[in-house]
Amino acid sequence: MSANDYQSILNEYWGYDDFRGIQREIIESIGSGKDTLGLMPTGGGKSITFQVPAIACRGVCIVITPLIALMKDQVSNLRKLGVRAAYINSNMSHSETLTTLENCIYGGIRLLYVAPERLSSELFQTKLRHMEVSFITVDEAHCISQWGYDFRPSYLEIVKIRQLKPDAPVLALTATATPEVVEDIQERLGFSEKNVFKMSFERKNLAYIVRHATDKEEQLLHILSSVEGSAIVYVRSRKRTVELAKLLTSNGISALAYNAGLDSEIRNRRQEEWSTSKVRVMVATNAFGMGIDKPDVRVVVHADCPNSLEAYFQEAGRAGRDGKKSYAVLLYNDADSSKLKKRVADTFPPKEYIKTVYEHLAYFYQMAVGSGKGVTKEFNMDKFCVAFKHFPIQVESALHILTRAGYIAYDEERDNRARLHFTLGREELDRLNHLSDSENKIITTLLRCYGGLFVDYQYINESFLAQQAGMDMVEVYTLLKLLNDKHILHFIPQKKTPYITYARDREDGEDIVLPAAVYDDRKADMEKRVRKMIEYAVDENNCRSRLLLKYFGEQRSEDCRQCDVCRERRINHLSDKRLQPAKKQIMELLDDGKRHHVTELRRVKIDFDLLDEALEDLLSEEKIRMNGSFIFL
Repeated sequence: MSANDYQSILNEYWGYDDFRGIQREIIESIGSGKDTLGLMPTGGGKSITFQVPAIACRGVCIVITPLIALMKDQVSNLRKLGVRAAYINSNMSHSETLTTLENCIYGGIRLLYVAPERLSSELFQTKLRHMEVSFITVDEAHCISQWGYDFRPSYLEIVKIRQLKPDAPVLALTATATPEVVEDIQERLGFSEKNVFKMSFERKNLAYIVRHATDKEEQLLHILSSVEGSAIVYVRSRKRTVELAKLLTSNGISALAYNAGLDSEIRNRRQEEWSTSKVRVMVATNAFGMGIDKPDVRVVVHADCPNSLEAYFQEAGRAGRDGKKSYAVLLYNDADSSKLKKRVADTFPPKEYIKTVYEHLAYFYQMAVGSGKGVTKEFNMDKFCVAFKHFPIQVESALHILTRAGYIAYDEERDNRARLHFTLGREELDRLNHLSDSENKIITTLLRCYGGLFVDYQYINESFLAQQAGMDMVEVYTLLKLLNDKHILHFIPQKKTPYITYARDREDGEDIVLPAAVYDDRKADMEKRVRKMIEYAVDENNCRSRLLLKYFGEQRSEDCRQCDVCRERRINHLSDKRLQPAKKQIMELLDDGKRHHVTELRRVKIDFDLLDEALEDLLSEEKIRMNGSFIFL
């Protein structure tokens, strides 16, 4: 297919006249059947690089992504454009999954989004064998690298999918990868030859700022009072999201907390309120991140220091995706260095401790040496820690390390889908005459959508049920609980429960071996990432943007001229006497109390460098404010 054909698809479906950056090169590469790795910063337009060739090629494009919210959003948008797209994830029933996969086999689907955990299922692999696959897209490809900052073991299943479809090329996409990770991604995905397209990670509209803050809460309030518009505040703990959201709200700044501990319905509702700008600030853990598509975020504040520059760069990159002036602010103090080093110790507890956890796990389950392979048990973290006097953070780390070493499989958030069955017989149910209209409606919908409910428990999908009944999920849940309390049916709600599966027979704790690749090498790698993060935070001599770009293998000869280091350096070279006339003219321009576009400063007859520095100086002194391209008092 020619470049013009791809461009015509872009125009027909999205209305764009031409591709941006390296989109065209990536599309032509995967379209010609070559394994391809695309490195594009957040907001670079990754989705276009696989959606356009998927429409152009015969067969179905398999899109592997860990983000359920993203797959739902993209499938919805594609369907609105007239593109046949679908997804499968752990929240779907067996029959829904089967129908979707059958549609792919018979040519009804062009893009199929799949969560990586689904790749290993026998149903998926069986149906995949009968599909015509155009190519395989691996989103967030850094997750396959053990040297990536967000390694996910489920991504290793992609190699098996390649074996089932050896003729289908792979398109790997990521926004953050060091040179080492770039090599590792290609090796682990089995690239036939190295083939990398890299877009510059430079964000000219984004000013990176580090503020050494003794009182972080006070600094946060100052920042959000000085820079208008949507904002994200990242913190480390769920508790802190709630605390800071309350602090901001009590100071007149609308804010919501977002973390993995909230019910999915609440998380979706809060994300919607923030995305539509009904709420200004989202205070979140890193559970709020990948797949966020809000272009007008003016500032991202890290109130707690991330573990790595990869995490910081990706999260900071969610500011200013519309190309307008934005800020990424890291609040840092001496305590952060100690906290970061403690995270290494928590993530990699001593080897003897890990062996002890393995032994205690066997006592917990009464598992004898030489038995247990394939046995799966529900894991109650609180009960385990109380019984053996452990702390949850170290136990969770030990379980992850034992998983990588191949002794167990720790599934910390397996979704147990909702189940129910009727406790009344069909005739008894028909004789009921005291139910409300809503109760009758949900019962009728249940009987229409699911069979065998009078015989045994059946899995149900509350979202699908709500859609069929014309209700929202909260109403469906409430009605099912009410019917449960009336003993008409027995309803077991969906819940997230950790599980542990013995990958091999239980061994004596002293015989546990933790290879260097599982423990020593990974610990050293995390120590290196933490050290680089601290070096970045305390460096007051080098341009922030250049430091970040260098870390990702990109050499730049020019400073950004807008980070805190560059601004301080330029201010030190300019006496206040030289800056004063420019600052005076800016203040006179704004004296009318109106908002003025920055282009109006061109009329001021002063050297542009002086004018630009004066503007930054006034902003840092909080004498003026800026929203997008407008300045005002």
